[in-house]
Amino acid sequence: MTATTSARRQRLALIALCLPFFIVQLDATVVSVAVEAIRRDLGGGLGGEQWVIASYTIALAAGMLTAGSLGDRYGSRRVCVLGTVVFGVGSALCSLAPTISVLILARTLQGVGAAALLPCSLALIVRQFPEPRARAHALGLWGGIAAIGLATGPVAGGVLIALVDWRAIFWVNVPVAALAIALTCRYVVESPGRNRRLDPYGLVLGTVALSALAGGLIQVGRSSWAVPLIAAGLLTGLAFLLVEHRRRDPMLPLAIFSSRPFSAASTAGLLFNFCLYGTLLCLSLFLQGPLRQSAYATGMLTLPLTVAIGIGATASGRLTARFGPRVPMLIGFSLAGLGAVLLVTADSVPMVVAGGVVLCCCSIAMPAMTSVAMSTPPEEHTGLASGVLNTARQSGGALGTAVLGTLLTAGSTMSMSVPMTVVALGYAAAVGCTLLATRRRELVAAR
Repeated sequence: MTATTSARRQRLALIALCLPFFIVQLDATVVSVAVEAIRRDLGGGLGGEQWVIASYTIALAAGMLTAGSLGDRYGSRRVCVLGTVVFGVGSALCSLAPTISVLILARTLQGVGAAALLPCSLALIVRQFPEPRARAHALGLWGGIAAIGLATGPVAGGVLIALVDWRAIFWVNVPVAALAIALTCRYVVESPGRNRRLDPYGLVLGTVALSALAGGLIQVGRSSWAVPLIAAGLLTGLAFLLVEHRRRDPMLPLAIFSSRPFSAASTAGLLFNFCLYGTLLCLSLFLQGPLRQSAYATGMLTLPLTVAIGIGATASGRLTARFGPRVPMLIGFSLAGLGAVLLVTADSVPMVVAGGVVLCCCSIAMPAMTSVAMSTPPEEHTGLASGVLNTARQSGGALGTAVLGTLLTAGSTMSMSVPMTVVALGYAAAVGCTLLATRRRELVAAR
């Protein structure tokens, strides 16, 4: 194989692994501008709107540790392709849903597919690009394309709703998934399988804990079940940690958190998605509520946010390769905190857009944060480490949607002040995690 052919295969393999992450991130936010149209068509109220979003992120977060372990055992490419197939089928079912309950179930199926493909695609990139500088550039592109998907969601949603209806936002996933499957099977090299036992107890307890906690937070102020659900989520989470500590082959080996860079980067990832997912939902609801914008106008108003996220995430790979991960992480989280402060008092469309653009510069931190986390575990645990990192991130997304959406609508009128204050504090905490994760002696020891 010539050098030119090898480089071409590398590029096509990277595209194949970026496409699934793109549509996974797209679907995490595309629904945010469609929730009003879905409620008018299928009913369900504000709680139903939040569950349409949260069911996807909960299933995504809950399944990734198992998917990472399955990838390590059976081969990451095989699991990635299977997950993409499930995601495509779930997308088709979403577009055909006759009721809000069926839509929530189909969104859950989407989340299961996304949970299978996401950690395995990251593990495959780490394997395809073993050289540190090449890996940093690959992760920058991977994160940049995914971040564009995350921010493109509201724009694409607004356009598709205006031109067709809300069901079209799910149909577009099907051909993209098919293309990703074809490219992955053709150009991505399979990882070797390793003998690892599955952990059904960890899977069940982890899923129940996250579902109960997010569900209780969504129902705060709307149902008497909120407090019992939150309590059940916390108790089940404690049981999950105890079981994982005692099992011989746990789904989540707690020893993986003995690496300070990995633990701090994973915590920063949780805060990243908590703040960003929750903020994007709040911006959509606030623009369509008090500011009286249509779904199409809301999508167009989020276009500058898309540009900011895309530029920031793409630039992060170059900054990481040149200066290391600390610089882009500090820049990204600091700008995001400033954007949240601007949004605290936002009461007009220009102020919302300006604050949102600054906040979305958080994307500068994402690929660098991923690089720190994935540089510490041994090669045989890359699937598991990817699962842990992405579980932390998607758990943050599910909880951010629940918490910040509830805070936005807690009063008699929608106000950005309380949820954006929480977001500003979250990004300040992420800066602290960055300083812990990128201490030079810790990174050297981890390697």
